[in-house]
Amino acid sequence: MKPENLKHDSAIRHVTGQSVYVNDMEVSSLQLTGRVVYSQVAHGLITSLDYSMALKVKGIAAILTAKDIPGANQMGPVVHDELCLAIDEVTFIGQAILLIAAENEDAAVEAEHLIKIEYQELEAVLSLRDAMEKNLLISKPRMIHNGNAQEALKISPHVFTGELETGAQEHWYLETQSALVVPGEGKEMMVYASSQNPAETQAIVAEVLGISKNEVDVEVRRMGGAFGGKETQANHVAAWAALLANATRRPVKIHLFRDDDQKITGKRHRFLSKYSIGFNDAGKILAYQVELNSDAGAATDLSMAILERALFHAENAYFIPDISITGRAYRTNLPSNTAFRGFGGPQGMAVIEQAIDRIARFLKKDPAVVRKLNFYGFESENQTPYGKIIENNRLHVMFDRLMVSSGYPDRRKEIDAYNREHKYSKRGLALTPVKFGISFTTAFLNQAGALVNIYKDGTVQVNHGGTEMGQGLYAKMLGVAATELGISTEFIKITATNTSKVPNTSATAASSGSDLNGMAVKNAIAVLKARLKKVALTQFEKDGLKNIESCDLEFADNHVFSKMQPTAKIPFKRLVVAAYLDQVSLSSTGFYKTPGIHFDRETGKGNPFYYFAYGMAVSEVQADVLTGECKLLRTDILHDVGDSLNEDIDIGQIEGGFIQGVGWVTTEEIKWDPKGRLLNHSPDTYKIPTVNDIPEVFNVDLLRDHPNEGTIRKSKAVGEPPLMLAFSVWLAIKDAISAVGNHKYEPDFSLPATAEVVLLSITEIQKKN
Repeated sequence: MKPENLKHDSAIRHVTGQSVYVNDMEVSSLQLTGRVVYSQVAHGLITSLDYSMALKVKGIAAILTAKDIPGANQMGPVVHDELCLAIDEVTFIGQAILLIAAENEDAAVEAEHLIKIEYQELEAVLSLRDAMEKNLLISKPRMIHNGNAQEALKISPHVFTGELETGAQEHWYLETQSALVVPGEGKEMMVYASSQNPAETQAIVAEVLGISKNEVDVEVRRMGGAFGGKETQANHVAAWAALLANATRRPVKIHLFRDDDQKITGKRHRFLSKYSIGFNDAGKILAYQVELNSDAGAATDLSMAILERALFHAENAYFIPDISITGRAYRTNLPSNTAFRGFGGPQGMAVIEQAIDRIARFLKKDPAVVRKLNFYGFESENQTPYGKIIENNRLHVMFDRLMVSSGYPDRRKEIDAYNREHKYSKRGLALTPVKFGISFTTAFLNQAGALVNIYKDGTVQVNHGGTEMGQGLYAKMLGVAATELGISTEFIKITATNTSKVPNTSATAASSGSDLNGMAVKNAIAVLKARLKKVALTQFEKDGLKNIESCDLEFADNHVFSKMQPTAKIPFKRLVVAAYLDQVSLSSTGFYKTPGIHFDRETGKGNPFYYFAYGMAVSEVQADVLTGECKLLRTDILHDVGDSLNEDIDIGQIEGGFIQGVGWVTTEEIKWDPKGRLLNHSPDTYKIPTVNDIPEVFNVDLLRDHPNEGTIRKSKAVGEPPLMLAFSVWLAIKDAISAVGNHKYEPDFSLPATAEVVLLSITEIQKKN
């Protein structure tokens, strides 16, 4: 099978139940079950804590509090403002207070019920608006400016002001947070984690135990989904399990129950955004002033980096000459919000997409036409607010192709006719683009390592720092290795990610897993090929083949051969044996760092991204005027992945990312009660998309004739950008609502557009009509 056609490396194992996840692992008959006892109040002082009766339960091996932590009582990945275990104050429901290690789950639950915790409740800040009113900033504001938006707004022919709330979102990975920690000799700890960031998990575990990193090995074979939720917060369960393993000197596994996982962990950040936008009669945007306000939760986590990416994507695909973007993150008494697919980009983009839709409706123009009018240009109107020049702009070619392939112009007429004929059912259509920057915006994170070992039988083991969470990274790395070495994939094994093999890795995040690790693998293989070429030349000379240059040698079809002399050919396996006998190293590390990434936070200028990935979608929906229920009828997507490393996997990522985005913009509404208790913390009350939410007609195509120079095999990242294509669904719903009033009135609208939001908006329009 060709490398670019490889199936997901675990596909068969997944459907047959053979894939091993952390919760499947039983390493010893001495293994214990860990349980987390957490706060039941959003903010309060712990006035009494009694677990004496719990210690008497048969099968209890240990109960730990903050005073039992041998190292630092901290889990904050960037800022140390997140306690591992609460001491005398709790700041959100779900904050860990005690840890239980027991022989089995039943004993742990029995012990938990016997623990008595009393609180003196304090005022809790549970809404973003309240946090803003109290000015509970977690850090200083971030700003990006270009031109003079305030002055440009004053002279713009038309100006709108507005406000948009975008909701939280639960990651709802199939595998909940899990970790198994096995004590070794002395201070050694072996951590089997469900983590996107093994190196950071290693660091946090070492820190809470008060030991050095070289005592801790972290291994990640696979995750059952992550979506950003295991970039930092997988560290928590690993640290808790490590503390229990250290105290008992026995293996301890913690696997969170679904309800507990949803209560304890952070979500996608809620945003409250306020904007002013100036434009002319043609719909050209002249000025844009936007304030992005984020709910960070109880601790910093990655909130500032997420806020920065929201700022970087506030203009999305549009050139705006005078622009001012300000971001602020506020502390609330909810679990610390964290990374989620898109990492702030969706929240930033939603505002400008809503604003453009308003402009088009005011001017009685098709929103798709107004969008194209404002796209970034080629030789001019091609500089972002932070000073990066847009190169290899794909927006215009994608727009032209998608308008044809989706039949947009004709369908717009058909929908208008349908809406005239149907009183209780309305249809809407929308086209939205995505321009998404690829790289970690924290520059030093743009690095990756690899270790490639060739064995005497000609088989190869590839280790890299990326983690597999279902996105197909391992399959892509297998394809890269096979292509670079010129051997069949059956001879190559991608091993579990392990901090003892590849150290100091960055998280598998920012859609950069293939970019970074692919180049690191390629670098390691290039070193090995250079060594093997010297051995091959020696072998050819022994065979009487002269005048062969190293640059003429090629690795392909399980052989190494000369392009100039077809008879000069040696099987890869034979060459490996010859190299071993010649005492040539058959192991090499590889390394890669993304070039040219920099950003000055003080000036708001720089080059935070290596390149942009582009996408575009057209969606059609049908809304029931009586119930507010919406049905997604058709979606057409054209996405830019450069020269795809694996088309099937990339299309799967596009489809999955889009549907996850559809959930965020339609059904996934998170609700808390006035005490800060999460109300919908299980699958029967929290509505992720189901098979019925997939478009009845779902067309996904790749922009195949636009390679991306300077990346691994000219490919592009694909993990996050498709999520934001779901704005086409959100705004198609708005279009359908608008049709109730024959497009004379601007619908009241927010995100997610639940059936309730849709019905209330329809009702308001009916009152005006």
